[in-house]
Formats: sequence, C-alpha cells, structure tokens
Amino acid sequence: MSQTTDLAERYGAPSPRRRQALIGVCVVVVAAFAGWLGWAIWDQSTPEARSDLVGYRVVNEHHAVATIEVRLSDDDVEASCTLRAFAEDHNVVGELVFTPQHGRNEQDVRTERRATSVELLGCTTAEQRRPR
Repeated sequence: MSQTTDLAERYGAPSPRRRQALIGVCVVVVAAFAGWLGWAIWDQSTPEARSDLVGYRVVNEHHAVATIEVRLSDDDVEASCTLRAFAEDHNVVGELVFTPQHGRNEQDVRTERRATSVELLGCTTAEQRRPR
C-alpha cells in the first residue's frame, strides 16, 4: 500500500485568478506610491520662493543691514521673508518681515541693542508654508 499523498489533493490548489488578482493589486499599489513619490519630489524641489543670505553688516547699536538674494518662480508671486538679528548673548534683538522683490534685496533691521549676527529664516508664499 502506497502512502503517497498529493498536497493539492489534500488541501486544494490555489486558484490562478486569485494569484493574478493579487499581482494586479500589488502593481496598482506600487504605481500609486511611485506617483505620489514623484509628485512629492517635484513639489519640494520647485518652490515658489527661494532665498539666501548674501551678507550683513552691523551699522550701529540699533541698526543692521542684511543683503538677501531672492528667486521667485513667477513675477506675480507674493512672498514674505523673515530676518532675525541676534546679540552676543544669542538673544533675539531684532526681527523684520518684509515683502521681497526678485533679485538682490537690501533690508534694514532695527535692533533693541547691538547685534552680532543676522539670520535669514527664509521666504514663504501662500502655497509654500515652509520657509526656503
């Protein structure tokens, strides 16, 4: 007497349609994730406003001047940029929020006392909440 048993006879064979459906669902999920990833990369790599602090100089006890380079994606984009001035003890002694023009901007920052550094927090727009 032979005791050979086929597992497919004992437990049943998987349906080929079930396997095809699983592969189809996996393809759709991977495609959706790839589309989202592509959109996220594109959206984060092309901001409406970008800015860099070119330099600053402390003029006197209550005045510092910062030079900022701003790049706007379109002429009709309205951006808002923020500068902060710090004292020697690292306390904020002045802050300025201004509307930049495309290109180089020179801004006067009024301070409570002598500043030792000026920091550009970045620029934002209505569509771009994260400063750049």
